[in-house]
Formats: sequence, C-alpha cells, structure tokens
Amino acid sequence: MTRRRQYGELANLLQGVVNVLEHFNKYMGIPQIRQLSERVKAAQNELGQQILADFEEAFPSQGTKRSAGPSNVLRDACLVANVLDPRIKQEIIKKFIKQHLSEYLVLFQENQDVAWLDKIDRRYAWIKRQLVDYEEKYGRMFPGEWCMTERIAVDFCHITRMELGKIMRTRAREIEVKLLLFAIQRTTNFEGLLAKRFSGSTLTETVTKKPDPPPVSTNPFLEEESTMDEEETPSERLDIDKPQKPKIPNNPFHGIVSKCFEPHLYVYIESQDRNLGELIDRFVGDFKAQGPPKPNVDEGGAVLPSCADLFVYYKKCMVQCSQLSTGEPMIALTTIFQKYLREYAWKILSGNLPKTTNTSSSGLTITSLLKEKDGSEVAKFTLEELCLICSILSTAEYCLATTQQVRTLQPSSETDPWGFATCQF
Repeated sequence: MTRRRQYGELANLLQGVVNVLEHFNKYMGIPQIRQLSERVKAAQNELGQQILADFEEAFPSQGTKRSAGPSNVLRDACLVANVLDPRIKQEIIKKFIKQHLSEYLVLFQENQDVAWLDKIDRRYAWIKRQLVDYEEKYGRMFPGEWCMTERIAVDFCHITRMELGKIMRTRAREIEVKLLLFAIQRTTNFEGLLAKRFSGSTLTETVTKKPDPPPVSTNPFLEEESTMDEEETPSERLDIDKPQKPKIPNNPFHGIVSKCFEPHLYVYIESQDRNLGELIDRFVGDFKAQGPPKPNVDEGGAVLPSCADLFVYYKKCMVQCSQLSTGEPMIALTTIFQKYLREYAWKILSGNLPKTTNTSSSGLTITSLLKEKDGSEVAKFTLEELCLICSILSTAEYCLATTQQVRTLQPSSETDPWGFATCQF
C-alpha cells in the first residue's frame, strides 16, 4: 500500500495501529511488543520520507512551477501525516508556504520600485490574490485544521515586517511624516482585515483582553469622537492627517506588520513638535490681532478659546499616537505636550497680564495675583483689565484641572505618567 501510495487506506489503518500500541506502552519490556513497536516506528519514518518526497516533486523548492490543481494522492498523504511524527506535518507546511511565497520575495526586492512605502498597497493586493488562488486550487488538499490560509497570511506578514524594516533602515532619510502615516494606515487596515478573516489560532502571541470603557468625563481627552468631529477649530487645520478611529483592542494581528514602523515614529513626533510650535505662534498672533476679550460682567471669566483648541489638538495627537505605539513614542509625545503647555502658560497667560506700576521688575504674574498683600497698596485695574485677568485665571484653572484629569487616566501608576505636574499655571 505504501509503494502504491494508497494513502487514504493507510491513514485509517495506521491510526488504528497507533491506538492499539498506546495500550501496550506499559508492556514495552516484553521483547515481542518492543520489536513490534520498533517496526511500526520504522514504517512510519519510511512513510514520512516518502510523503515529503511526493510533496517535493509536486512543489519543487527551485522555481515557481506549480501543479494545475489539488492531487487526491497528496490530500490523502496529509491525512497520513496527521498520524505520523508532527515534524512531518510541519515540514510539509513549511516547504509549501515557502514555495507559495517565493514569487513575493522576487517581486518586492529591496531594489524594486514597488518595494517602497508609497506603493505598500501593492504588497497587500498581491497576498489577497494569492490567498484567493490558494483557496481555488489547493483549499481541499490540506485538512481544515491545518489552517493553511491563515498560515500563508501570517508568514507573509512576518516576511513583510522584516523586508519593510530593512528598506526603511536603508532609506531612513527619505521617510516623511505623510508617507509614514500613509503606510501605517494601510498596514493597520490590512491587519484589521486579517482579524475579520482569521481567528489567529496559528499565532504564538496571546490575545489581549478587551479593556473596560473609560468613565464619562468633561475632559476633552475623554469625549466621544463624534462630538469632536462635528466642529472644526482653526488648530485642526494643522493636522497632518486626521486620526483614524482607535484600533480594535482584541485584534490578534495588530502589530504583526506595523511593528516595523515604531523605530521611525520619531518622524511623527518631530512633526507634532513643529505643528504645536506653529499653533502656539498662531495663538499669540490671534491674541495680538484681536486683543483681549471684550469686557462683559456676565462673561468676564470665560476661558480663552485657544486653550480648548490646544487640548483638542492634544487629544487628537494622543489618539493617533496610541494607534501607532503606546511605548517610547508616546512618552516622547507627552514630553512635547509638557513643553508647549509651558509655552502656552508663559506666552498666552502670563505674557498678557496687565502691566502696573506697583509690580516688581519681573512683572505681574498669576502667583502674585493670588497672594494676599498685607500692608501694601492694592493695584487698581480698569474694567477691561479685570475682565482679562479673570479670563486668564479661569483659563489657568481649566488647564490645571484638565491636566490633572489626564494624569488620572492611569490611576494605578504611582508616579505622574504624563509629567504634567511640573507645568505651573
């Protein structure tokens, strides 16, 4: 039967023999039983080598020649492989996938134009076609529990991550923030597509538990995305790219390719640094051009609109960065946030306090306003100046309250995870 390759009948017989031998494991001290067990193992080894040779002939390692369709002999051989040493099954899977993806390595070599980030869509279009081709030609050849379609996709992802990492290290100077975000978006979309199609059972990583939803708060960092998108503030025009909705937390394929972009996220952080600098300069220019808020007894303590714009922009940056990474890049981004909170405090708040003849050479500050001055003459302010002072104090209070709420986003942390405690208003 082995020589005639009657694998279908062999699979049933071999499974029965293996099951019977399991009952005699404790009797291996008997010579006849031990000899019988050794003969069965020798037959299994010979059968395994023959099956590997059959697959090598049907799917040669050299070249890309493939059979026209599934073979009944090979399909039955897979059933036999399930009974043999697991290494036989693993070798079949490894060789088949390697041969199936050999064309990909040739088409998307590092020196090819289609290998760069601006044409990353072509990589994912190629694997989609290959998976459809596999299902049509070989879907019935391998047992369903082998999850061959998913294995092909996973190996493609591992290869793509390594190849993209290699080419980005070589051409790091050519990476621009728009190009980087484009590649990341297309990649995360592909990873989401994999999560819809496959279970992730072939992955070694464990699936993370879906986190509980955050509590309701007035903090703009915790508002619903829909309310944020209804009104566009002037600061939103500085966005490089509108952040997408947060990724599905329980996607087992998240990061399987996109992890390669993390070492290059400094490009994104530097871009946000420049954008926030421009945003603060715009706030300063708008304040000089439009002047302080108009005096109004009822609304004298209104928060400056630029403050809300700043925190809305912060939120968008955090949402976008959390989709890219929650590691070192996120920490670097919070350092940028600290920097521009201080800039805002000095240039917009303290820098626009009214000047008086009674103040020291350092000028009027928020701290000096809040201190009681025993035995000293109280400075006199006009109605416009009082409205401005109230507005600045309200804005400072809003900034302080909001940063404290951001710090509580990680209540289990004993230290300040964002470093906002050092931002004095």
